[in-house]
Amino acid sequence: MSQPLKVAVAGLGTVGSGTVGLLEANAALLERRAGRTIVVSAVADLDRRDRGFSVDGYAWYEDAVAMAKEADVDVVVELIGGSEGAARAVCEAAIAAGRHVVTANKALIAHHGMELAIAAEAAGVTLAYEAAVGGGIPIIKGLREGLVGNNHRRIYGILNGTCNYILTTMQASGREFGEVLAEAQALGYAEADPSFDVDGIDTAHKLAILCTVAFGCTLDFDSIHVEGIRHVSSVDIAFAEELGYRIKLLGIAALTDNGVERRVHPCMVPLSAPIAHVEGVFNAVVADGDFVDRVVMEGRGAGERPTASAVVADIVDIARGQRVPVFAVPASRLEKLPAAAMSGHRGAYYVRLMVLDRPGVFADVAGVLRDHHVSMEAVLQRARAPDEPVPVVMTTHDTEEAAMVGSLEEIAAMAACVEPPRMIRIEPF
Repeated sequence: MSQPLKVAVAGLGTVGSGTVGLLEANAALLERRAGRTIVVSAVADLDRRDRGFSVDGYAWYEDAVAMAKEADVDVVVELIGGSEGAARAVCEAAIAAGRHVVTANKALIAHHGMELAIAAEAAGVTLAYEAAVGGGIPIIKGLREGLVGNNHRRIYGILNGTCNYILTTMQASGREFGEVLAEAQALGYAEADPSFDVDGIDTAHKLAILCTVAFGCTLDFDSIHVEGIRHVSSVDIAFAEELGYRIKLLGIAALTDNGVERRVHPCMVPLSAPIAHVEGVFNAVVADGDFVDRVVMEGRGAGERPTASAVVADIVDIARGQRVPVFAVPASRLEKLPAAAMSGHRGAYYVRLMVLDRPGVFADVAGVLRDHHVSMEAVLQRARAPDEPVPVVMTTHDTEEAAMVGSLEEIAAMAACVEPPRMIRIEPF
């Protein structure tokens, strides 16, 4: 009989408690599947409050870094969160002590994954992070193992359940962003400070990781173009529906002739695309492979149980003795590919203007677009009383981002334009 795999858990918040709970509840199942017993030997947290399970049988630490260095364990599970401070120190200490590391920390991997991977590979230990992207969706294993025989040119997805819940609810109810955000906070889907979610940072962390695993390139969070959903209005969502689209916050990475394009922003997605119908707090990731074609994975992207499921999957891999490179290839062999500038992106655009309904205004707008070589595809206008603001919606043919941005800056300066133009990119999935 193999020796038990001894696990230490740093951080007994929602995911940490869920992980311990899963390891206890499904202990017999995990032993059969892993071929050895998996036991929690130590835990670290600042608070000994009741979490629905007894901690009496575990070595208790208030100092998680000390636990990573000293505890008699094989694996340290970091569930503290944050890209710096204790979370980073725990992982570094565990690797230095020759212990495997499992984490759900997307910010840590996005910012410091290269250094941690190099250290783990040098130490001969595993650095696993399935739970960092997509919650319960096994997308890292999917890319790194199931789709290992494919070249990928593009990967994209809905990577933040909070934003998807907000946009789905706005679409269904016709309510505005602020009201739906408050509801999401009351339901526990959004944090008291929702900035990381609604401003796109959380999605960007996950996209940085997916890009590296899919393309074999070095992590490059700073090159990601990031926009959130604060400016999306119920008017935009209604027009999107009329035009045959849904608005989704997407993370998109693609290999282009100009380098790696990495972008996070709201998108108009055709109703015919599977990802358009992923609703509520669910996430979805789409990978395009040269042999497998298109693979879509959908599931709960956060929460205690789905995330704990992904954490435990990594622990079981370690118990089985399965080893794969951290990012599908050794960290030292990741390529430093050039980043494609967002200004060079080409695509179609949705534009909404609020302008005074006066003679000649639309001709002036058309003239600006002509001067910037932007070609309109369709125009929608809602009639109102003269001299009152009226929404004018346009879709364009494919054009360069720099031209689109330049034309909108010029239109915004027009006296008849009563609020900043709103632009949402159209994705032809």
